[in-house]
Amino acid sequence: MALPQGITGSTMPRRQLGRHLRDLRNRARMTTRMAAQQLEWSEAKIWRIETGQTSLRSLDVEAMCKIYGAPTDLVEPLAALARETKARGWWTAYSEVIPEGFEVYIGLEEAAERLSGYENELVPGLLQTEAYTRALLTASRPELSGAEVARRIELRVARQAQLTRAANPLRLDAVIAESVLWRHIGGAEVMTEQLDHLLALAELPNVRIRVVPADSGYHDGMDAGPFVLLEFPERSAGELAEPPVVYVEAFTGPVYLDKEHEIDRYRKAFANIQAVAVDARPAVDAARRRF
Repeated sequence: MALPQGITGSTMPRRQLGRHLRDLRNRARMTTRMAAQQLEWSEAKIWRIETGQTSLRSLDVEAMCKIYGAPTDLVEPLAALARETKARGWWTAYSEVIPEGFEVYIGLEEAAERLSGYENELVPGLLQTEAYTRALLTASRPELSGAEVARRIELRVARQAQLTRAANPLRLDAVIAESVLWRHIGGAEVMTEQLDHLLALAELPNVRIRVVPADSGYHDGMDAGPFVLLEFPERSAGELAEPPVVYVEAFTGPVYLDKEHEIDRYRKAFANIQAVAVDARPAVDAARRRF
């Protein structure tokens, strides 16, 4: 039985493997507690595996397949996928400055075909200039050293390269609240450069930037808050390599949502936000004149 090929880094193979193993457990009518008892593991370990939070040895996969009664022809492909979970993505070089849990998002972003996001407080990371990022980090994380700030900026610039890569550049559909354009981050010079950068990025064929006017009235973004919907390319015959994922940056850490009803709710929210959004250029021009 053929399984999807892994994508650079371990994030996607881990998620794919976890999903297959969860399905096998459910078909075997076993709870996580029952599986943990038979494998002499903790339930937390089963949960981490099934949610793609950890890599796995091929021997462990074979043991899980055995207790789940997996078809013989599925064991080796899953074991091979387990070996892919050991791969290291380019972002591991920045592991010392990546916030806990965010490396999962970077891996998903790297594999995504399209991002649709709403932001009501700050310019989205993929659209920030280096000066804006530096001013933001200096204000929000004063405990960071100059070297740490520089490394975080390097990481963000590396992520932004996905928008301008020659082959299959990342498609970005960004909606931001108009107030973001008027917020003083780093002063007039920094904001002027940032606004110019938004106008330049909006010219890219794969980038769409829209603004929710301050006088728009209610929209779903007021309840949803900032979020990113990540969608992945098809493998063949309309089959997706990975189901969509919604990323929400909570105050206590990242949240990843991938249940069908959760994705559907955020799709509808984004459509509702888009319905009141307008082209960014006039709003950006107006804000630029103020600075």
